[in-house]
Amino acid sequence: MPRVIDISAPIYEGMPVYKNKPEKQPSFQVTSDFTTGSAHETRISMDAHTGTHVDAPLHMIPGGATLEAIPLTQWLGPCRVIDLTGVEGGITGADLAPHAIQAGEFILLKTRNSDAEGFDPAFVYLAEDGARFLAEAGVRGVGIDALGIERSQPGHETHKVLFEHGVVILEGLRLTGVKAKSYWLVAAPLRLLGTDAAPARALLLDLEPGESLGAPA
Repeated sequence: MPRVIDISAPIYEGMPVYKNKPEKQPSFQVTSDFTTGSAHETRISMDAHTGTHVDAPLHMIPGGATLEAIPLTQWLGPCRVIDLTGVEGGITGADLAPHAIQAGEFILLKTRNSDAEGFDPAFVYLAEDGARFLAEAGVRGVGIDALGIERSQPGHETHKVLFEHGVVILEGLRLTGVKAKSYWLVAAPLRLLGTDAAPARALLLDLEPGESLGAPA
């Protein structure tokens, strides 16, 4: 049985949210407890981009595909964590070139973001030319340990380059202590219909040498 590594951010009231916007804070409301009823029940209000989440093309492209148009198999399968903790600012194609990225890979970008407490406005992000490098390499997906994959891009070029090449996006990962190597990724988003994003529980399965789960159907 492979070791399971949870790389998801916990969701709670007061958690780090993008740009510290109050409207992005989740809230939990107890609607029934054992003083008012026979069961304990909670109502949750939160943004679709809360914590660890996936983006759909509609997020940045008018008329773009919504979440359910992305095959579930895009979020499952082999992946590779690459160590970019020495990078400041934007991750460029030159930063990615030494890692021999191959077509079909799902690449997880481990940066100094994983060690940050709270939201850092100067978080490390994927620059447009880094996105183009990954897209042209033919990756199937890219994830990052920041609440956004881009920063200070009025035209949202990083998102658009990836979406236009069919590359799926996973944001808000927690990669502290995760070694740079290959894993099996499970990052199934909530089955929301018609949305531009959804929270996901992202897990890495650390396979032993020679151990295999097979390819997704």
